[in-house]
Amino acid sequence: MKRLLLLCVILLSACNQNVQKTETTEPLYDYDVEERLEELKITLRESPPPVANYVNAVKTGNLMFMAGKGPTKAEGGYVTGKVGIDLTVEEGYEAARLTAIAQLSVLKHELGDLNKVVRIVKVLGMVNCDSSFTQHPEVINGFSDLMVGVFGERAKHARAAVGMGSLPRNIAVEIEMIVEVQE
Repeated sequence: MKRLLLLCVILLSACNQNVQKTETTEPLYDYDVEERLEELKITLRESPPPVANYVNAVKTGNLMFMAGKGPTKAEGGYVTGKVGIDLTVEEGYEAARLTAIAQLSVLKHELGDLNKVVRIVKVLGMVNCDSSFTQHPEVINGFSDLMVGVFGERAKHARAAVGMGSLPRNIAVEIEMIVEVQE
């Protein structure tokens, strides 16, 4: 009986040492993500408030579900209009890039530190356009390219880029994403 008890104590001790070892995490990046933003001359803004009855983000487990955001201009207001009619594909790309900055601003607010982003998992990009427009991927690349510029390979994500007949407040794009984060 004493031997069994001693064996249990030894096993518990070994388990506790293993748990302590797994709780220490190595940095995810070989650079500081927030310094990378500075290098890219990206300035995050105040986290834009929701425009209706919802929240900007919901965290469950190690996933952060980000509500859709639109292209917020630095001076305020949104980039509006239909891509392919009111805006060129290049202007749509830039609107998607501004939307990425808005999403990063929310993510920073929610996490406190963007170095906690493990990976960008999924992106849904919606382009305000008419039914004849077909360059949705080129527009949403503005979002995806910026995310890869900030987070590197960890930002390569599954994605849908689709056209919409209208978007709230006539914004040019709306983009939502799912992000894996450190707990």
